[in-house]
Amino acid sequence: METTDACLGLECVDCGASADVGERGRCRDCGGLFDTQYEYDDIDLDRETLESRRFDSLWRYEEVLPFAREAAVTTSEGATALVECPTLADELGVERVLIKDEARNPTGTTGDRGGSVAVTAAKERGANDVAVVSPGETGQSIAAYAGRAGLESHVYLPSRSGFTSKAMVNVHGGDMNVVGGRFDDAEAAFEEGLENHDEWHSLRAFDTPFRHEGAKTVLYEIVEQLEWEVPDVVCCPTGQGVGLVGAYKGATELRRLGLVDERPALYAAQAAGCAPIVDAVEAGRDVHGPVETPDTICGGVEIPDPIAGSWILEAIRETDGGAVASDDGEILEAGVQIAAHEGLEMTPTAATAASAAWNLAERGEFDGDETVVVLNTASANKEADVLRSHLMSQGV
Repeated sequence: METTDACLGLECVDCGASADVGERGRCRDCGGLFDTQYEYDDIDLDRETLESRRFDSLWRYEEVLPFAREAAVTTSEGATALVECPTLADELGVERVLIKDEARNPTGTTGDRGGSVAVTAAKERGANDVAVVSPGETGQSIAAYAGRAGLESHVYLPSRSGFTSKAMVNVHGGDMNVVGGRFDDAEAAFEEGLENHDEWHSLRAFDTPFRHEGAKTVLYEIVEQLEWEVPDVVCCPTGQGVGLVGAYKGATELRRLGLVDERPALYAAQAAGCAPIVDAVEAGRDVHGPVETPDTICGGVEIPDPIAGSWILEAIRETDGGAVASDDGEILEAGVQIAAHEGLEMTPTAATAASAAWNLAERGEFDGDETVVVLNTASANKEADVLRSHLMSQGV
């Protein structure tokens, strides 16, 4: 596989074993997760160079991606708006609140960032089939990028996934497998599918290192859009943790490249009915415990045993961040209030991040001079019925 000049290959985050970029799955030595490595001293990237480029897609950062822009399977994902929210800033009692509106990606989800890079990698490996298990939105995204690359996609979704995501997997030409039950049930069916089809390339979260590699570019964009000022806090909806781990890597690289001096405090936002990361942080543990009976309306973060739990906890610890759990009612109300007062649309899963920011303010965690960024990971159009039902339950 042809890579960018500075890309060194893969390294296991657990045992340090090295592997070629074309390696499939997890570490053969210990079963750990891979991360893409670069020779940062060979990367010549400064603020002026980036400012001279069109703000058109995540591939403008190709020096810190494993593949060149001309090889990319892309629909111009990334380059999303960072929207100032003065009403929300007043309510939280901070200087600035901005929402990074990832709902403006091609399929309406931040998953398009990782989908683009992961499907590019699969195509470069010579894959004909890719497979993924997802709570919903990422399945739609992978089907879209696979279709664009001329690959077959096999998508496993729990039956509770939103109608839009399920419908669009088929519309994009994907082989949709709807599994009764919750995410764990869909994951078990997915693993059975992988066992029966060795030719399938798994794009499950952290089975490939390239989904969080695409996700890291959101941090590059935020800092550049803030004219190289690092926000104090970034709130990320957190299920498997692709977005938060990606943000951690992006922030670390920006500092390593000398583009900034600081990293933002990263906060994992979860639903109280499924909050393994919050439980671990509050208990002071470096390893999470799985949630036995997950129960939340926010399907995208209803991941009882996140694959990268230790990595998520490292990101929180190393950035002096935290983790916040909100009740479903608080989350739905946050989504409604953002729509009503800021004009932006969030799924309930994405609204966990907004609710987390409110909860941090209520706890007195802010001094008043902070810049807070909330990641809106998906468009409310995917689950508008859930938000509308919340309003109806209040007699609206």
